[in-house]
Amino acid sequence: MKRYAIYYAPEPGPLADLAAHWLGWDAAAGRALPHPDLAGLPRQVAEITETPRKYGFHGTIKPPFRLAAGQTAEALHRACADLATRLAPVTLDGLHLSQLGGFLALTPQGDASALADLAATVVRDLDAFRAPPTEAEIARRRPELLTMRQRALLDQWGYPYLMEEFRFHLTLTGDLGTPETSAVATALGPHLAPHLPRPFVIRDLCLFGEATDGMFRILHRYTLSP
Repeated sequence: MKRYAIYYAPEPGPLADLAAHWLGWDAAAGRALPHPDLAGLPRQVAEITETPRKYGFHGTIKPPFRLAAGQTAEALHRACADLATRLAPVTLDGLHLSQLGGFLALTPQGDASALADLAATVVRDLDAFRAPPTEAEIARRRPELLTMRQRALLDQWGYPYLMEEFRFHLTLTGDLGTPETSAVATALGPHLAPHLPRPFVIRDLCLFGEATDGMFRILHRYTLSP
């Protein structure tokens, strides 16, 4: 695998199936899927979902990273399994469809502080497995546009939107701009609404891997301890 990541991915079921078809990629099965035919979209679904497709439907907990020198995928798996035994499930009020800048995502409703704490623990406890970012990887984060705190987080953890900057979301589109994003929300929202959980419970986390084709797949699913 080229890179690894710790993501939340919904368990098999209607939401996972709908989102996988929407993106055109099933990260659990590791295969492409046909997009749905929805009326009222401003572009083809393949164009709307091009950016998030390779990652599969997920909420980021620990962003993608290359393995550090001397580390192995098996050691990472063991560390994730051990960490899961020390992390409790997180319950939030629900998920809803949100417009974040120019893209659409599902975001949590209610107090998300426990989820932020969980993510921070995962980032810290697995950091020994992360290789430092290359200059090119840092440049892609546009450090000149980051706040001082975000730049410090990038330097320390390899990603600027962690710890107090963490905002959990499950991405559904690329950056489309406001008018098109609103149109997609109008078309997609009614199809998603019946499958949005209330409450929303994170019972497990997944180790994803980026294969040589650039697509991310679920490698392991770890149940969090009650």
